[in-house]
Amino acid sequence: MIQPWPVQYSKFLGNFRVFNLHAETKTSPLDGRAHEFIVLQCPDWVNVVAVTPDERVILVEQFRHGSKTIELEIPGGVTDASDASPVAAGLRELQEETGYGGDHARVIGRVYPNPAIMTNTCHTVLVENCVRRFETRFDPCEDLRTHLVPVAEIPALVAAGRIRHSLVVAALYHYELHRRGLSSAP
Repeated sequence: MIQPWPVQYSKFLGNFRVFNLHAETKTSPLDGRAHEFIVLQCPDWVNVVAVTPDERVILVEQFRHGSKTIELEIPGGVTDASDASPVAAGLRELQEETGYGGDHARVIGRVYPNPAIMTNTCHTVLVENCVRRFETRFDPCEDLRTHLVPVAEIPALVAAGRIRHSLVVAALYHYELHRRGLSSAP
């Protein structure tokens, strides 16, 4: 039976603004030997599937520095310490990035971005009946353009490689499962 590996020692290696880096020495339950692992301690993230009353999904287009590409995504970001919940973080990100707000906000899915090396969870928040209510408030390094896309066109955008961010694809899959009545989130 698979068992967790107990931590013998954890060494802080540095704070890199979006994550803290640690080296952890753990004991293998198979042979009792110690092994070192690198772990990125990250805050939780949130992705928002925001749907308008006329069944359009709110997407944002932005330049991504890691891939050096312009990507079409859903609103989202880091859960701040001041956010009361993933839902609160999702509503805040939706408002800041798009100026939209809505009703019936709730978590419909959760994934681990990379459980091999990262400690965080990415929550998918669904917000319905979204309408433009606010002015956008971009972070200093954000440059976003908002698009409203019919729900029915989302699968074709993923299939064509127009939506490529893996966590966005996962969130949209959670939304599809929700639409089919198969959502596993509370």
